[in-house]
Amino acid sequence: MKKEGNIKISSENMMPIIKKWLYSDKDIFLREIVANGTDAITKYKKLVAMGEAAENSEEYCVKISVDKKAKTLTVEDNGIGMTADEVESYITQIAFSGASDFLEKYEKAGGDGIIGHFGLGFYSAYMVSENVEIFTKSYKTAPAVHWESDGNATYSIEECDKAERGTRVVMHISAEEKEFLDENNIKSLVKKYCSFMPYNVYVNYKGDGKDEPLNSTLPLYAKAPKDCTDEDYKRFYTDTFMDYNEPIFWVHLNMDYPFKLKGILYFPKVKNKLELERGKVKLYCNQVFIADNIKEVIPEFLMLLNGVIDCPDIPLNVSRSFLQNDRQVQKISKHITKKVADKLITLFKNDREKFEACWPDVANFVKFGCIKDEGFYDKVKDIIIYKDLNGKFLSFNELLGTEAEAAEGDSEENKEEKKPVTVYYVSDEEQQAQYIKLFKDQNLNAILCDNFIDPHFLSFLEYKTPAKLKFTRIDADIDGALKSGDSAEDSVLADIFKTATGKEGLKIKTEALKNSDVPAIIVVDEYMRRYSEMGQIYGMGVGDLAQTLIVNTACPIISKLKELDEEKQKFVASYVYSLALSTFKKLSPEEADKFQRDNLTLLNNFIK
Repeated sequence: MKKEGNIKISSENMMPIIKKWLYSDKDIFLREIVANGTDAITKYKKLVAMGEAAENSEEYCVKISVDKKAKTLTVEDNGIGMTADEVESYITQIAFSGASDFLEKYEKAGGDGIIGHFGLGFYSAYMVSENVEIFTKSYKTAPAVHWESDGNATYSIEECDKAERGTRVVMHISAEEKEFLDENNIKSLVKKYCSFMPYNVYVNYKGDGKDEPLNSTLPLYAKAPKDCTDEDYKRFYTDTFMDYNEPIFWVHLNMDYPFKLKGILYFPKVKNKLELERGKVKLYCNQVFIADNIKEVIPEFLMLLNGVIDCPDIPLNVSRSFLQNDRQVQKISKHITKKVADKLITLFKNDREKFEACWPDVANFVKFGCIKDEGFYDKVKDIIIYKDLNGKFLSFNELLGTEAEAAEGDSEENKEEKKPVTVYYVSDEEQQAQYIKLFKDQNLNAILCDNFIDPHFLSFLEYKTPAKLKFTRIDADIDGALKSGDSAEDSVLADIFKTATGKEGLKIKTEALKNSDVPAIIVVDEYMRRYSEMGQIYGMGVGDLAQTLIVNTACPIISKLKELDEEKQKFVASYVYSLALSTFKKLSPEEADKFQRDNLTLLNNFIK
């Protein structure tokens, strides 16, 4: 027989779910209870503004009390309060929102500043409590109410003698959660979750005039940029992130349409060139802390920055822990990216000196952003700069001049016909010093690319501008400008070096270089080396790279080599190879030992 009915969900069934799954961290309960208190105050202030409630001289605030002896944690506000009927609606009927009901009734007042639900948020208290009491008195002429429940299916409600307007939530902390009876721990949680709450938050308020709130009710990001000084920004950065290294610059976000967005993003100094540290962008909603680094609203590359974002228009889930990814979130993310790009472009155009001074710390953020976000790349591609061999910072257009005209608009036929411009780069100034000297002697230039992200970024640029740019490390090839023009293959010399080195895989080439001081150099194919480096990153064994030894026939030492006897030929050729190897890479222990013994042999022969 077919039967129909209504699905019923009881609090008895819901409570275990709420306790275990609603929130990711237990300590979030304090944020929820305090946020409920600030909501209640905001509601009352709106009623005052509408003439429906009387203003008085008392300070609007939230007071937190820790009583170790009684094993209670109390949060009290002087907000709107509740009647017995409202307690029944908002507390005992889970998921009915007091804020929603309030806004529906007082629609003309708007919903600005109402943070969330006084319903599910309240029940987060049971994650740490074995029993919870509510003492509340409404602004209306109605008796004060005492409500109590152990979080199961039953509760009790009765009148009480509370005289002041507002709500007091008393949580009887369970034995396994005793850390929430530690005053210092509670203060730490207040600073984490409630640091920018819109009303003062006190812990163990004494009322002796010496009490200081643990939060700032008007954080710097909530002010207009024109009202903030550089010192204000630096102080806010230090206080918020406990970083005593001054940020290099910042972006102040202040937007009211088409969505509300406030915040400050800081570019910190990079502490380690080899490892880019992940920053922290704190997300708030109406000055209530939501989370650190929510990827849906903060672009991934900006996660490397430090900052604060406050956006009441973000679509949060019911526990205010995670975002619901929708178009609004995507719009906010794109706006943040645009503002960062605008700041960089403005600095580049209006204060080039400061931009160049900041670039070593900013470069990695920008390059990573370009790789991750094509729109960001399109905006900032013309302000990306590199230091050249003369210590000057140049954009690619400045470095290459007229040859760097954009190729993106070319037809496919033109792209095929046009050869990309080769840009030489240096990855290690010390290791590649000899190659740098060769370039400088011939008035050739190269750029410094010594950060870990540079190989990836150069490959990215080649992909984006295939008809425009090609990158080659300074030790990867011998440019035609380095050759004297009268080079000729010398098989005899090549055989001498082949025999002396004993390296089967070593290619030997003879060239006459314009610089006669260098007997030989080693080069490695650019793309084979990139492949090898990529393999190392992913833990793949790619074996030794095929090296080419360029023997400089213009060097007097090399030109006289064939005149020596066989033993001396072998020694000199081997020594020249070791010398070239030492300028190409860090020698292995075996290579270093041989090089040292050869040097001692030379010294002994000189003394004799």
